[in-house]
Amino acid sequence: MGSSVTGKSSIEAAARQAEGAVPAIPRDDDGPVFREPWEAQAFAIVVALNARGLFTWSEWAAALGAEIKRAQAAGDPDLGTTYYSHWLAALERLVAQKGVASADVLGRYRDAWDHAADRTPHGSPIELREEDFNG
Repeated sequence: MGSSVTGKSSIEAAARQAEGAVPAIPRDDDGPVFREPWEAQAFAIVVALNARGLFTWSEWAAALGAEIKRAQAAGDPDLGTTYYSHWLAALERLVAQKGVASADVLGRYRDAWDHAADRTPHGSPIELREEDFNG
């Protein structure tokens, strides 16, 4: 039990560091705000990977900033609604750069996720199945 509390405390500390290191994170008085569950999950993955030493907050801020600039150059109106889309794209790019997963593997999982979402009734949890990787 003690290790899970310690683990939770270190994740919470990393989340607070993320909020300070990447000041554009949408937030209210209680901390980061997310419009969709996947945004919170993407945030948590970045926090966990930083806590495990995959990248520093400076590396993350640079990757996210570069992704936002790419999106703006491609015509993103930057109204705040696409912030976590950039977050996710930066995460995928950084994970590929660090050699954790190739861009091909990430694309395969993204396609499988899209397939799983298409077959899942609204309001039900999305679960990946082997068939999602074949369609």
